[in-house]
Amino acid sequence: MRSEAENRISGCLLGGAVGDALGAPIEFMKLDEIRRRFGPDGLLEFTPGYVGGIGKITDDTQMTLFTAEGILRGRARWAQRGICHPPSVVHAAYMRWLVTQGEKANPAYSRGEEPPDGWLITNQELWSRRAPGATCIAALRATAQLGAPATNDSKGCGTVMRVAPIGLVGSTNANEGFSAFEMGVETSKLTHGHPTGYLAGGYFAQLIALLVSGLDLRRAVLDALEPLGDNTDGGEVRDAVAGAVQLSDAGGELRAETVESLGAGWIAEEAVAISVYCALVARDFEHGVRLAANISGDSDSTASMAGQLLGLIGGEAAIPDRWLAQLELRAVIEQIARDLEMSGADGADARYPGW
Repeated sequence: MRSEAENRISGCLLGGAVGDALGAPIEFMKLDEIRRRFGPDGLLEFTPGYVGGIGKITDDTQMTLFTAEGILRGRARWAQRGICHPPSVVHAAYMRWLVTQGEKANPAYSRGEEPPDGWLITNQELWSRRAPGATCIAALRATAQLGAPATNDSKGCGTVMRVAPIGLVGSTNANEGFSAFEMGVETSKLTHGHPTGYLAGGYFAQLIALLVSGLDLRRAVLDALEPLGDNTDGGEVRDAVAGAVQLSDAGGELRAETVESLGAGWIAEEAVAISVYCALVARDFEHGVRLAANISGDSDSTASMAGQLLGLIGGEAAIPDRWLAQLELRAVIEQIARDLEMSGADGADARYPGW
């Protein structure tokens, strides 16, 4: 029987993938175009997108899964060797993702073996380029040393859309010496050099961890700001979260124009604000991810992050069966969820070699 912890982890990862798949076909559309094509309420169901087919995920879910793989392989390395630098192991996982995008990666992503090793990358559906963020591609392509931060000044949402697995294990020792916030920051630095970008990654990982610990959403949203302290660099993240909370408290009509007052989601703090707002005001999972998706902005990322929050809170049962039935990589996502919850069980160590 599935444990409550696995149900919530699965809900978070599947919820994120469902939001990603819902928002992907309209990611590059303006709101008026969305309404002309799908009606005044916008896109309500899965529809074929730029990647073809129904229920197709994007780079957001791909990178989320590789984040989880990095955590699991770091956990295995620690168990086998008693030493590990988790951000570097996650970095190696991102290098494996880079290879699936048709890019040439520094062989430091593994032990120099060809092809890249591990179970996750054997899933051929991942070997598909789904409009990946230019910053992530460029930063990983330029990697000379695992664990080294990127040298750009980007604060794109490529940090926040992928860090949920860090928060899912944040209350355990799986990050070996790193809090969820610290791990979110350090892994975000691997591709994005602007403080707002990597601090937003730390914030969202911490928010997920606090929800796992049992806090209600509103309290978790506010308490997750604590690691930022009064750091000047965290001002944009604090302001974005405050704006989302104030907007949700104000009530009013839940319309796309209201969501868009928080931004378009292309940059990290705006994606955080939109996903937090939509989760706070959501009547249920469907309502929340639809609200996050139907905007003139980064629809797949904002809906994915809202889906992660709402799926974690409500568990897998909160996600409509009709969406799960059509979701690409569902079985892979569910296996990752089991492995995150049950380290070392059911062959997990063989799937995630500790190097």
